[in-house]
Parts: sequence; structure tokens; C-alpha cells
Amino acid sequence: MKSIQSLLIIAFILLSTNIISAQFGNNGFGNGNNRRMNSAMDQSRTQDKPKEIPVEVTVEKIIKRIQPELILDELQIIAISNILTESIKTQGMLIKAEVSQEDKIKNITALSETTDRKVMELLNKDQKIKYIAMNEEAKNPKKSKSKKKSN
Repeated sequence: MKSIQSLLIIAFILLSTNIISAQFGNNGFGNGNNRRMNSAMDQSRTQDKPKEIPVEVTVEKIIKRIQPELILDELQIIAISNILTESIKTQGMLIKAEVSQEDKIKNITALSETTDRKVMELLNKDQKIKYIAMNEEAKNPKKSKSKKKSN
């Protein structure tokens, strides 16, 4: 009877120490598994934040879109790229500025008009007409889609 009792006590002690050690991360303080969970959480936090697209990539996409329609020469491409780069960087600063939404809209509208004026100075007469048409189409995309569907 004593041997059965002692076996049960030993089994109970072994099981309870195993449960206790599992709860405390096998080293008594819970650091083992906890570290792995924290690093996984840190990784998920960094993945949640969207990556900022470099200004140069955005400018390159804009140039690729407008170049075929406007038929820009190399000098125009370089000059317009510089204007767009400066404009996009300024726009980023305006968006991050701690001012009212209304002021942000006014500032970005003024920046857009200034940028368009600078680009227009670099274009010839035919290119200006096409540039204005592209801007109108970009501002009113629904109208342009309906025209395409009716044709």
C-alpha cells in the first residue's frame, strides 16, 4: 500500500513540475517562449506599416504615362522630372504638416497650379493642348470613360 502511495505521490510531483515549468517557459521566468512571441509581434507590426514609394519611382511612372502622348524630348523629360520631384516632395511635407484639412487642400491646390504652370512653360503649343486635355481627363475620369464606351 505504501509503495502505491509513494508511486502516486511521485507521479503527482513529476506531472505538477512539468506543468509548472511549461507555464514559466522552462526556465522559471517565462522568457523562452515569450521572446519568440514578441519578435513575431514586432515583425507583424513592421509589416502592417505600408512602405513609402520613392519619389523617383512615382515621377518615372508619371513620365512614362505622359511621354507617349506629349512626345517629349530628353531635355523636357529631365526638366519635367525635376519639377515633379520637387512638387511631390513638397506635397509630402504639406500633407504631414499639422494644419487644418482645409489649409492642406488650399496649399496642395496652389502647389498643383504652380507645378502645372512650370510644366506648361517647357511645352510647345501642341504639347500644351494635349497636356491640358490630359489634366481635364484626370480631373473628370467618369466623363472620359463614358465617351470611350459610346465610341
